[in-house]
Amino acid sequence: MTSAMTSSEIRSKFLEFFEKKGHKIVSSSSLIPKDDPSVLFTTAGMQQFKPYYTNDKSALKDFGSKNTVSIQKCIRTSDIEEVGDDSHNTFFEMLGNFSFGGYGKKMAIEYAYEFITREMGLDISYVSVFGGLKDSYLERDEESKKIWQALGIRDIREEEMSDVFWGPTGNSGPCGPTTEIYCKNIEGENIEIWNIVFNEFYCHGSREQLLNAPNEIKIEKLPFLGIDTGMGFERLLYIVQRKKSVFETDVFQSVMDKIKVKSENWNIKSARIVADHVKASIFMIADGVAPSNTDRGYVLRRLLRRATRYAKVVDLKIYLSELVDFVLDEYKGFHENILKDKIEIKKEIDKEVEKFDKTIGIGLREFNKISTTDISGNSAFTLFSSYGLPIDVIIDLAKEKKLVVDVEGFEKEFKKHQNLSRTGAEQKFKGGLADTSEMSKRYHTATHLLHQALHDVLGKSVMQKGSNITPERLRFDFSHDSKMTSEEKKKVEDIVNQKIGEDLPVQQAILPKAEAEKIEARHSFDEKYGSEVSIYYIGKNMKDAYSKEFCGGPHIVNTKELAGPEGKWKFKILKEEALSQGVRRIKAVLD
Repeated sequence: MTSAMTSSEIRSKFLEFFEKKGHKIVSSSSLIPKDDPSVLFTTAGMQQFKPYYTNDKSALKDFGSKNTVSIQKCIRTSDIEEVGDDSHNTFFEMLGNFSFGGYGKKMAIEYAYEFITREMGLDISYVSVFGGLKDSYLERDEESKKIWQALGIRDIREEEMSDVFWGPTGNSGPCGPTTEIYCKNIEGENIEIWNIVFNEFYCHGSREQLLNAPNEIKIEKLPFLGIDTGMGFERLLYIVQRKKSVFETDVFQSVMDKIKVKSENWNIKSARIVADHVKASIFMIADGVAPSNTDRGYVLRRLLRRATRYAKVVDLKIYLSELVDFVLDEYKGFHENILKDKIEIKKEIDKEVEKFDKTIGIGLREFNKISTTDISGNSAFTLFSSYGLPIDVIIDLAKEKKLVVDVEGFEKEFKKHQNLSRTGAEQKFKGGLADTSEMSKRYHTATHLLHQALHDVLGKSVMQKGSNITPERLRFDFSHDSKMTSEEKKKVEDIVNQKIGEDLPVQQAILPKAEAEKIEARHSFDEKYGSEVSIYYIGKNMKDAYSKEFCGGPHIVNTKELAGPEGKWKFKILKEEALSQGVRRIKAVLD
């Protein structure tokens, strides 16, 4: 058993092994998936390779090979309640080798067998294969079973579809049967460490639809067999390094040691949650995510607030941001890009923790007033909306007091709040948008870019005075005391088209009005707003966003959509004219 191998050595062994087998080494993609709005985060190594499973020629063009290998950083929060046990993390690395028509099941299984048994020195306990689905086109995987038998594996278990049929990610995509490899940890438990997916099909539906009604959705055979493998790095580490948990391996050692030294009330599970959530937050911030009340920003906010809560449980005597250096120590020589963002990462963590610290004391006092045997959905939502306690923090607090939270009731209240906000937004903007078609949403988003570009070119005196948007064009009224020159109009067009070409995400955040004003989000000073406002910002994070405006939507998800299906549309000003004294009007199109 090669127990002395470090994480750096294992990463290198993995990449070198597959490079020698003819695979092109591809760097980890961002945690923010490119061109895939159906998922918030990169959750698997194959996500950046999804397009190649339907076009092997594209892989040859981009990589010079039909076979690739990567170590992908990932975020998954579906098992957040399990974090703190021996094997679950929200941030993890996925080791994977991929083939887009380059080889089939035999080589994929033989490569995995060779790496596990010879390179890692591990014994395979058993493997699983797809047992087929009765009364469907999905047959049992006899081929994989025979390949494993030829390699000397005797314990081969046929499993149900939910366990050994992978994909698709998002609302559609490649999918297929899998074979899984299990090895024993130091305590003799069988742990799944490698999943080999054989992408044979393309599913025009979600994984949930595929599992529940496989014969009711469209699924078609892919033009070639695709290989997609994933091996959880942290799980592999704790087996190879003969540790009792992932938190004892060298990718957690420095930060866990620091938490233990600086804790006045040591609690192993709480310490693990702090270490995990801080690490995940660091990588998310480094990839451009900022805390907010929606989407990716909300996930980050939950993680940091949860980390803050458990730091209080262990009575941690240092700021969470002081753990950043110890996390980064564990990734020297790999994921080096996060090192350059260290100062900004610390600032972002400090800012969010400080904000939460102001509310958590009040929130905890309100929570402690509850003395019943359960917490209603309405009470949980009040703790969330009025006192800033995330639902998972409420659940954790309830467990400590042996109370039950009506999570379903909370979700109903949450959806009711969302519907009220959406209705308000629709009422606010129905005079501006003729409808909510895709073209109207494009023009609405283009209006935000136009507004900021006018500010850039004409100065701070520019204020929006009105707008009217149809699927055919946008009309925008603004304060300015003179006719725009040809040069000024050209500059504005160029700026808008530049931002379209930068593929900037369009994101929403719900903020207290005072906070929204501090970040200088554009809004009408003549309009009355509630205590909380919806902000749409165009950019990777709120801080560096090109455009920030009070707005209820609707919008597209990325500025590249303004370039049209074939990417050839340009923003063009058709007309600029006087509307009244000191107010000008622009009509523009995407053409």
